[in-house]
Amino acid sequence: MPKFKPKSQQSKKSKSNKQAKKETSTLSLKEQLAQKRKSAQVRKELTSLLTTATFAGAFVGILLFFAVGIKAAVPGVLGIIIMSLSYKYPRQALYAFIIYIPVGGTVTYYLGNSPILQLAKDAFYVPALIGLWQSCRKQGLPIIIPKGITIPLYIVLACSLLTLLFVNGGQQFNPPSAGLLEKAAPEIPLGMGILGLKVFLGYVPLIGCAYYLIRDKRDFLFLLRLQIVLTLICCALGFIQYFLLLTGVCQGTRGLEGDALFRATLEARCYFGGALVYSPEEGIIRLPGTFVAPWQWAWFLISSTFFTFATGFTDPSPIWRIIGLGSIVGVFINAVISGQRIALALVPICFGILLLLTGQLGNLKRFIPIGVGLAFILGIGMVTNPVVVQERTESFISRWNASPPQDFIIQQFEENWKNVDGPLGSGLGRATNSARVMGQTKLVETYYPKVLYEVGIVGLLAFLGLVTSLTILGFKTYRSIKNRNFRSSGAALWVFILFISTNTYYYPLDVDPVAAYYWFFAGVLFKLPELEKQDKEDANPQQKNKKKRLKTI
Repeated sequence: MPKFKPKSQQSKKSKSNKQAKKETSTLSLKEQLAQKRKSAQVRKELTSLLTTATFAGAFVGILLFFAVGIKAAVPGVLGIIIMSLSYKYPRQALYAFIIYIPVGGTVTYYLGNSPILQLAKDAFYVPALIGLWQSCRKQGLPIIIPKGITIPLYIVLACSLLTLLFVNGGQQFNPPSAGLLEKAAPEIPLGMGILGLKVFLGYVPLIGCAYYLIRDKRDFLFLLRLQIVLTLICCALGFIQYFLLLTGVCQGTRGLEGDALFRATLEARCYFGGALVYSPEEGIIRLPGTFVAPWQWAWFLISSTFFTFATGFTDPSPIWRIIGLGSIVGVFINAVISGQRIALALVPICFGILLLLTGQLGNLKRFIPIGVGLAFILGIGMVTNPVVVQERTESFISRWNASPPQDFIIQQFEENWKNVDGPLGSGLGRATNSARVMGQTKLVETYYPKVLYEVGIVGLLAFLGLVTSLTILGFKTYRSIKNRNFRSSGAALWVFILFISTNTYYYPLDVDPVAAYYWFFAGVLFKLPELEKQDKEDANPQQKNKKKRLKTI
């Protein structure tokens, strides 16, 4: 016989269920109201900030308009608004910083080529850094990451400040005599030194910015995928630029005479980017892509090899791995058509090094489909455009024979070792292209000889200690990772850091995009072990991570 519960118990149970449902609905209603209040508060803060920033920007813009002109007034207004928003929302500002870097050259020339626009990306970076530093200070979190670079960084900073104080300061307050019949050129050595220091060490804090920007695996994948999308867009625009020049829509430098056929100029600009050379009848093409100058485009393609590789081989989504393959193809194609010999040489070399050092060559399950697809697409391109491939190859070989890179680097070291003013160097900014507005600068076409000339042998050794420490710590970090995907991504980022740290040909650490990518993606690499721990915690919720995390970015 079935047993029935007394009516009193059933009524009590039904009452308790109704009460629980009522409490749940009440709680959900309270949560909804709290979210609405929070959203309203956020909108109110944003409106208030935009209103204040707009009025301040308009006031400054009016002053700049009467003092300098409209070319300075408009960027001034936009700059104040952007900096205000970047300080309030550092997370969004850092993403905007990463997005702006590859398109900054195109934006600069579309808005009138104002000198202020050359520093536009710092309107995102500097306020975001200040906001991040304040958040870290409140929560007791370090801004310099990893701790192993703290001492080397302080040593480099101390050497740089000594150069700024004694060398640049001496040039400012005790300038050398110009001679009897010569007139001294107007210079601001201290201003040059400050600009030089900003270029030299100004982006080191990006390590901490990237570290705190990535909160979990989702953020990490989003960042790499964002970089892939940016690469695809820029490569597509680079190909369109080449096609417009090829078909005659843009004239380039064709038809000019003398040196003008071989010199990059803004007058030859073709819709995107800045100065270019396009004289196919002379066998010379140097395209800028979306950047200000052709050599920036070349180093964007070289650095993109590492990021596209990381997504193409390690992304958990098959769709994004295919997109990564497409971006690799885009990088290879632009390395050929851009006319940049260094990109033509280093893109395939970097790809091969990545295959070996990341272990993907032995991962046949992923390597064979990607390798076959890449070879097939590139093979079609080579068969359909044999003349282009032949011209680029012959140009590279002739340039190598005329001036081998190793001889050029040695010559640069010897020349600057003889001409440097002293152990503290010849002054910060003295070989920095962007500091030429403050005085006379010297063109040094290789990086470590340039550092030697500016901060002397002491500063050079200190900087080598910094990048060596960063490279060693990066190696230990990625080797400590057990998760296969994180480990492969970390290996690709570490190879990028190793490559830039040891490279002295040209000066990629002085200019976009490598000047920012090097430090930023080092921070991404150092975050990977924590992401791996979070993955383990998600698999086993009983484990709790007691480590403090930044909550405001």
